[in-house]
Parts: sequence; structure tokens; C-alpha cells
Amino acid sequence: MSDSPFPAAEPTLPAAEPRVGDGRNLDSILRIPVLVQVVLGSATMPVANLMKLGRGAVVPLDHRVGEPVDVMVNGRVIARGEIVIVEEDNSRFGVSLTEVVGPTDPDQAV
Repeated sequence: MSDSPFPAAEPTLPAAEPRVGDGRNLDSILRIPVLVQVVLGSATMPVANLMKLGRGAVVPLDHRVGEPVDVMVNGRVIARGEIVIVEEDNSRFGVSLTEVVGPTDPDQAV
């Protein structure tokens, strides 16, 4: 017998938190919208040159035709790929992924 004035409490285990992989929370996570961007290239120019741009102006980008483009999700590079035509009428294009970037890639640095 114990000399404690408090009744012996049954040991309790913490309630099991639902995990992502068990299906209960997975559906709500899969519905979260994310911004997907394909970066064809970029350019740097003074504001004065930017102000001179008009309809039909061409801004040269730093990527060349045939180079992989970056696929970004919420501002982070997650993959690289090639531009492809997705319809016969040549009015739409997409990206064919050629590389998925791992989390330890230097491009992931903030």
C-alpha cells in the first residue's frame, strides 16, 4: 500500500493523433491549392527600358531554346522539364518533366 493521499491513477496514453498517411487527414491535404509556375527564363533591365516596352516588343530571356525550364510550386523549384505541344492545333503547350529535384538540392535554398 502507498502512503500517498492521492488515489492511484491509471496510466493513460496520449490519444493517437491522426497521421497524414492513415487516410483521415490525407483528403483535406490533397485539396490544398498550390501555385505551379513554369519559368521559361528571366531578364534584368533598367526601369527606363521597361517603360519603353510596348506592344510587339521582344524581351530576350536568359534561357535558350532546348534548355530545361524550372517547374516551381509555391516559389520552390520541384522539377525541371522540356516544353511540349499538348494539342494538335499548336495553340497550347505544357511541360514534360525530365528531372524531379530532391529536397537537398541547392536550388531549394531560401
